[in-house]
Amino acid sequence: MARYFLTGAQGCIGSWIVRNLIDRGNEVFIYDLDLEPKRLSMLLSPEELDGIHFIQGDITDFDRLKGEMQRHRVTHVVHLAGLQVPVCRANPRLGAMVNVVGTVNVFEAARSLLAPIQGMAYASSAAVFGPQEDYGEGPVGESVQSSPRTHYGVFKQSNEGNARVFFLDHGISSVGLRPHAVYGPGRDFGITSGPTTAMKAAALGRPFEIQFGGPVSMLLVDDAAKIFIGCAESPKTGARAYNIRGELVTVEEVVQAIEEVVPGARGLIRCKANPLAIASNFSEQGLKQELGQVPATPLKEGIEQTVEVFRRLHRENRLDLSDLEA
Repeated sequence: MARYFLTGAQGCIGSWIVRNLIDRGNEVFIYDLDLEPKRLSMLLSPEELDGIHFIQGDITDFDRLKGEMQRHRVTHVVHLAGLQVPVCRANPRLGAMVNVVGTVNVFEAARSLLAPIQGMAYASSAAVFGPQEDYGEGPVGESVQSSPRTHYGVFKQSNEGNARVFFLDHGISSVGLRPHAVYGPGRDFGITSGPTTAMKAAALGRPFEIQFGGPVSMLLVDDAAKIFIGCAESPKTGARAYNIRGELVTVEEVVQAIEEVVPGARGLIRCKANPLAIASNFSEQGLKQELGQVPATPLKEGIEQTVEVFRRLHRENRLDLSDLEA
């Protein structure tokens, strides 16, 4: 049976990866500084949470990380731990320690295992690219020269380079994945979390303004989780880095789709006009070749699922409103 070691599993994508792994009966080890299952408790029952191995640890603490991965005889790794754009902008040194040194630690720990790691997927980001105008109107391919405009994007770019060297020097295969705007229950922080917060506001009949506009590649978090698991279990070798296309729309179209799903929210949700300084139109040919079929829930269906979860949690008095009140 696969023994999955996850960093950053308390985050949005990580929580949904755990949900999928639990459904399949995999053994899950979560390594995180914060052991409070804030997002996981939205998706898992208390009995399911009891079946998870929670390990408190800092991604920058190499000795502890290595020791835990060795002790639990890990077969697969999904590395998601990292600091988002706002934190990296405010504190670049801390961002580099967590996002770059932390990622090197994960690869080094995987290299130390007695049995070779069977698969590893890690979170890169579409932020490795600059704005769409840097690449023209067509889809941006995996091999295009990246030109990130944020510390966060530079850190992710560095991780892809380090992954390549770990394969060249030590044969550690991995897949780095570059989502753009992941949405769904649990997405409550980061520059592209606005559409999800807007869905929550709509479900509650509250006003909300998304802080950017223009083109965006929307990816439902459950689809993202399945992509990470599929890549972690791929038999292919090498250091690969793939775009995830998602559904290319504008934020204005996202607002319209929210209003179609929640007619009572019409006029409550708005967005600013300024676009993100990150490309949004991606080719995902590499990912299709890796997985065969890439999970892709249509936007309106994904919004319906997200709103329903928010409404259920609100009825149960378990809906976190901190992102609406920030």
